[in-house]
Formats: sequence, C-alpha cells, structure tokens
Amino acid sequence: MEIVYEDPGGVGYHPVLHMARLAAELLEARLVVVPPKPTPALRQLGALLPRGRGEDVCLLICPSPSALLALLRLPGWRRRFGRVVAWVFDSFWLDRIPRAFRKRRHVDHVFVAEREDRDAWEERMRVPVSWLPWGSDVLRLGSAGAERPFDLLRVGRQPPAWEDDAATASACARIGLRFHGRPEALEDATDNQRTLLGAFARAKFTLSFSNSVNPVIQTHPVRRYLTGRWTDALAAGATVAGVPPESEPARALLWPEALLDLGTTALDPGLASVKAAAEAWTPERARRNHQRALERLDWRWRFARVARTLGIDPPALRRELAELRRRAAVEELKTG
Repeated sequence: MEIVYEDPGGVGYHPVLHMARLAAELLEARLVVVPPKPTPALRQLGALLPRGRGEDVCLLICPSPSALLALLRLPGWRRRFGRVVAWVFDSFWLDRIPRAFRKRRHVDHVFVAEREDRDAWEERMRVPVSWLPWGSDVLRLGSAGAERPFDLLRVGRQPPAWEDDAATASACARIGLRFHGRPEALEDATDNQRTLLGAFARAKFTLSFSNSVNPVIQTHPVRRYLTGRWTDALAAGATVAGVPPESEPARALLWPEALLDLGTTALDPGLASVKAAAEAWTPERARRNHQRALERLDWRWRFARVARTLGIDPPALRRELAELRRRAAVEELKTG
C-alpha cells in the first residue's frame, strides 16, 4: 500500500502531515510526501485515457482538491493500483476539482472532510463519496489532566480584537485570568503537534473563531467548517471558547462541554464570559472532553473507515483500535 500526501508546507498543515505519518504506520503503508507543483500538460492529457488495474492500493491525502493531480505524477500510476481512495480536507473548494478527475473514475472512492460537500463531489466525480471529518491523535497526544495553570490559551489566527497577545494578556490580568499567548511553532510536524497538544493540556479554555466572524484570505467566503484547532484542543481536554462554526460536522461531532460560545469577537465581553466559565470550571470538564474525543475524534476511527474501503485489515491498526476502545471505556468509568 502507498499513501501519497501533497504537502503545501507551513504550520497550518502540520496536523495533516502528522496524520499522514500516523496513517502510514497504522495502515502499514509506504508514505510518499510530494511538494505541490504543476502537473505537466502531457500527463493531464494522458488522464483522458481509462485507468488500468494493478495489485497495489493507494490512499491519496489531499489538503485541497487540486492535490488530486499528485496521483498523475506518480510513476506508473495508471497500471499500478487496483484501488485508489482520495481523502480531501478543504473539500469546500469545489471549483478546484481538476478537470482530469471529473467523471474519469481515476479514483474509486472519495472521502470529504465536510459533510455538506458530499453530494456536490459525487455529482462531479461520479464515484462513491463519503464524509470523513477532521480528527486528532487523541490516543497518543491527548490528555485529561486536571492541572491546568492557564485559564485561556491563544493558538492560531484571531479576530483583530484578540490578535495582540500582549494586549490580551494585560486585559486578562486586570480581571484575574491567567493567559498564555501563541505557543512556539516547530518545524517538524509531529514535534509541533506534540508541543501544541501539550500546550492545550495546560489550559482550561482556548480561543478559536469561525471564519464567519473572522474571515481571512485563506478561508472560504461562505462555507463554515471545523478544523484541527477544535479537534486538537478537545483531544487535550481544553474547551474551545470563541464563535463556533454553524456546520453539520460541528453539530454532529461536538458535545456541550466542548464549546464556550462567546457570541461576539469583542474582547471585553468575551473575556467576561471566559472569566465566569473559568470560575465554574472543574477537572471533570477536561476529563469529559478527552473521553468524548477518544470516542469521536481519534484519527484511528477515520483510518478504520479508510481500511474497510480499501479492503485491507492491517494488524497495527487493529491493535491500536483495541487500545483506543479500552482507553475510552476507562475514561467513561472515570467520568461516570
């Protein structure tokens, strides 16, 4: 089996690269990481021909739809693979689905990270399409720890009122909140994920705002969606404070303790809500978040869906799924 990931680089995609590495380990596959680059016109023209059928299987992990073209750059792709499955994360960019893949059946199944995109992808690709949402490495990197020295942690881009960590720290200090600014970003994706989830595990609440109230050039102008900032925080037991996305994945995956909806991007009223929630916080909330994340958000559940679709049953994944079930049951007993 081969897993192909087109890595656009940058800390924003570190969660996906770490996931691809974990998938290669547990699906017992060879990971091929390729940089994004133009696909030669001749290769795209060749994609007009039907694909043959070989013996290998391929999982194509795509940060965006355009990364499907990475398949065409693999030597002998047309005859090597008996089954090809694509997993597309920013699946809401429907206009970026390459023409070479529309109705060509070069892939046998597509997973999309956003449930709302399923029908549109199925119409364009003419292959089965399923929803396979964001997750986190809850089993290895998550935490239910009760010792949380920070009330509020800032990670990633924020609305203008929250963007200056020094100003936010001063505002927090004035009302008795303990604040931590953005953690250091590390070059290696797995090291960065370990550090990031370690930071989440030391905080009661962490900031994340939907692109509906915090639009930037990288985000979709209309669609609302859940990302790794939510799933990683919950894996480490933190509650996500901010304005959550109004999306089907958020409604289907999350639970009451997962979110603190501030209802605004304004700093002072937002901090007042965090202050009240921090005063009412108990370690039970962190345990519940971690336990629910084990049940719903761990990447291993996603890998199990991929494995069934590819028709494989790797022992490494079976072992970790068994441990995941055991750990989730233990945490369930602790939380009651």
